[in-house]
Amino acid sequence: QVQLVESGGGLAQPGGSLRLSCAASGFTFSSYAMSWARQAPGKGLEWVSGIYSDGSDTYYADSVKGRFTISRDNAKNTVYLQMNSLKPEDTAVYYCNTSPPRARYWGQGTQVTVSS
Repeated sequence: QVQLVESGGGLAQPGGSLRLSCAASGFTFSSYAMSWARQAPGKGLEWVSGIYSDGSDTYYADSVKGRFTISRDNAKNTVYLQMNSLKPEDTAVYYCNTSPPRARYWGQGTQVTVSS
């Protein structure tokens, strides 16, 4: 049974930082590219970042480039999203998935709120 469990969200001030984690189980994590996406209140799902299966390459949406860093630890079956210089517009529920995403793999997500 595939599980993706996101954690690390919370309340941050503008300019602050958070580190999200996504623990994977039920599939061969090291064989899959992974991605992060987010959904802000009242908006659709937005792709944020992706990483190759071996971590050799990473990709970012223009809205987060230079502020967010994706990484992974295949020994721990975990993908991370380091978020720096947070802005109020980063407020959203953040989800991880494979890349491309698989519908049945979506987890519950983790809420990130950026507010003073």
